[in-house]
Amino acid sequence: MKGKIALVTGGSRGIGRAIALKLAEAGCDVAVLYAGRRDAAEETVQQLQGLGVRAICVQCDVSDENQAAAAFKQVSDELGLPDILVNNAGIVRDCLAMRMSAENFRAVLDTNLTGAFNMIHACLPGFLRRRSGRIINISSVSGMMGNPGQANYASSKAGLIGLTKTIAREVASRGITVNAVAPGFIETDMTRSMNEAALNAGVKQVPMGRMGRPEDVANAVRFLASDEASYITGCVLKVDGGMYI
Repeated sequence: MKGKIALVTGGSRGIGRAIALKLAEAGCDVAVLYAGRRDAAEETVQQLQGLGVRAICVQCDVSDENQAAAAFKQVSDELGLPDILVNNAGIVRDCLAMRMSAENFRAVLDTNLTGAFNMIHACLPGFLRRRSGRIINISSVSGMMGNPGQANYASSKAGLIGLTKTIAREVASRGITVNAVAPGFIETDMTRSMNEAALNAGVKQVPMGRMGRPEDVANAVRFLASDEASYITGCVLKVDGGMYI
């Protein structure tokens, strides 16, 4: 993938950083979009540049269509038109449904689902003109199996799967692939902040008996972004250690 340009939302840390680094290792120039942690985004850019590729970071609230369009333009102006879009930006506002506010329900859908649509909408004209492109949406097994306390998150991730399959059908004839990766229980800042009892309960749900690593998700993304996956579209690839079978 040397010379290709990848745009990764939510790329400053965790799974997003691992994806950005994996694509850079494959030769991609990388634009990292981040919401608030500029220090983490700049640290990621330094790591990317250390791999010998061009890299920039751009602050963007992907739930705002104007910010999404402006960020895409900045990336295109500074690096060139992206070849690969990875929609990884996401937030959680966990709470049982009976206690969940409408505001917290909407906020999660706005970032996790509408944000992905906004970035796809910004990238598609360039992909269509060139008759090529890769879109990879980071969903979750929560969107496939449901999860107590995550009515908003699971709904957004289930919606992302529907968005993936629909856009895949719309653009397949133009040589553009659209796929989703659905991580399970992955070692991130969020899981590290869980109490020990909740952490152990989560691991017990995984047949492989351990949490996944961000690099496990990144490997799947790199494959779907590569030429080896040129005949794969509308797919949901689970990276969950067998958590949802």
